[in-house]
Amino acid sequence: MAALLCPAASKEPVHLETTASEEDDLRVSRPRVIRELLIGGSAILVGLIVAPLVIYMMGRAALGPYAHGGAGRLLADYFAGLGHGAPVFWVVALGPYVMTLLVRLVYFLVRRRY
Repeated sequence: MAALLCPAASKEPVHLETTASEEDDLRVSRPRVIRELLIGGSAILVGLIVAPLVIYMMGRAALGPYAHGGAGRLLADYFAGLGHGAPVFWVVALGPYVMTLLVRLVYFLVRRRY
């Protein structure tokens, strides 16, 4: 009777294995990790290269030529500002990634509601 109530009292070992192997867990998580790295990397690349060039083109159309030179000089000044830790430059660099996260959050909340 004690063996029925308490598995430790029986002579047979208790196996706590699952049917999923560690390889199955890696197969499920790898595509998700790769997708997140691609999304994050793309957004950061857009923030580092595309966003400053779009700002340059819009500023040139609205305000005239850049005072220090062309687009290459603007990118050099931009990366110097990033290196100095100026918050304005980091907002431009991380803006696309933050916007991506916000869109994904809104999508998640709307999808969860319905």
